[in-house]
Formats: sequence, C-alpha cells, structure tokens
Amino acid sequence: MASSSFFLLLTTLLVSVSWQAIASDPSPLQDFCVADKNSPVLVNGFVCKNPMYVNADDFFKAAELDKPRMTNKVGSNVTLINVMQIAGLNTLGISIARIDYAPLGQNPPHTHPHATEILTVLEGTLYVGFVTSNPDNKFLSKLLNKGDVFVFPVGLIHFQFNPNPYKPAVAIAALSSQNPGAITIANAVFGSNPPISDVVLAKAFQVEKGTIGWLQAQFWENNHN
Repeated sequence: MASSSFFLLLTTLLVSVSWQAIASDPSPLQDFCVADKNSPVLVNGFVCKNPMYVNADDFFKAAELDKPRMTNKVGSNVTLINVMQIAGLNTLGISIARIDYAPLGQNPPHTHPHATEILTVLEGTLYVGFVTSNPDNKFLSKLLNKGDVFVFPVGLIHFQFNPNPYKPAVAIAALSSQNPGAITIANAVFGSNPPISDVVLAKAFQVEKGTIGWLQAQFWENNHN
C-alpha cells in the first residue's frame, strides 16, 4: 500500500515537472544561444550561432521604440521585437512590443499561442480585457490609466481599446516567449487563405451565408509589424 502511494506521488510529481517544462520556451543550458538564421538545420526555434562569432550587435537593435508609429484602419500599430529582430533572444523566452493606439483605436481581439503578456500604459487611457476558456467564457476587463499594468494569460483572447476620441495612447508589452505568435480572431476566421466554408461559418455564428460572404470580402488588415 505504501509502495503504491509512493508511486502515485512520484508520478504526480513527474507530471507536474513535465508540464512546467513544456509550458513556455525551453530554458537555456548555456549563457546564450544566438540564433543562426542561415543554418539549414530545422529545430524548435533556431540552432546556435558559433559563440566565437557572437558580438554585441547580436543582442541589439536600434528599434526607436520611443517614436510614435502610424496606425492602420483599426487604429493601432504593434511594433514587435522578437527573435527575428534580435538573434540573441533565441532560447531566452522574452520579447517586447510597443503598441500605438489612435483616438478610438483598438488592438482587436487576438491571442498569443506561445506567451503570457504584461502590458504597461505609457500614455493615455486603455480599456482592456480577456475572456477565459470554455465553458465559462468569463469576461474580465479594466480601464487602465498612465502607469497601470495588466496581465493577459497565455493563449486567452484579449484586446485593448483607446476610449478617448481626441488623444492617442501608447503601451509597452513584454511577452514570455522569443516568438509569442499572434492570431487576430477576425482575420483568422474571415480572412483565412483559402477561405473557411461559408456553410461552416454560417452554422457556427448562426447567421445567413450572405453575412459570412460580406465579412469574408472585407480587407482584414494586419496591425503587427
């Protein structure tokens, strides 16, 4: 009986540790692993550049995140700095983004499949929120002012909206992955290539096929740079 209990405890511990191990980017086993983007070897992430050839520029980008960006028709612009811009981020499990919001602009409902996001408002006011997973689909929201911080858990649908009709807003977000990914819900559902069957979407949204056709005909602009 004691042996059975010990085995159950050990199994539970191993499952717990294994879950933590795959819950985010892999932990580095050396000081750094600068991405070698020219390597033909395909791995989960990038293989390491020879440390003999690593220099300070592998950890640097003149990103000018202090400068405002032009926004698109949804009224936002996301400037993401991830491993594709700074090779030294490979295996370090972090990236950063500047988000600009026009008056009444929004970063529309989206999800980051690989990362939790922590957002800080630098200028203006933002109405933000996220929705929990099925079956509850609980909506949690908050009005943020300059200096406020809000967390969006990994994988959950979330958004930010600037409710001020006269002034822009700016935020900085840190994300817990070298490549957090982004799936904008409307773009993915109505702007996929090739399109999802209008029969499927009409059934899913309980609307006429003509409504789906109209939505699929719109130009679903990407606000991530």
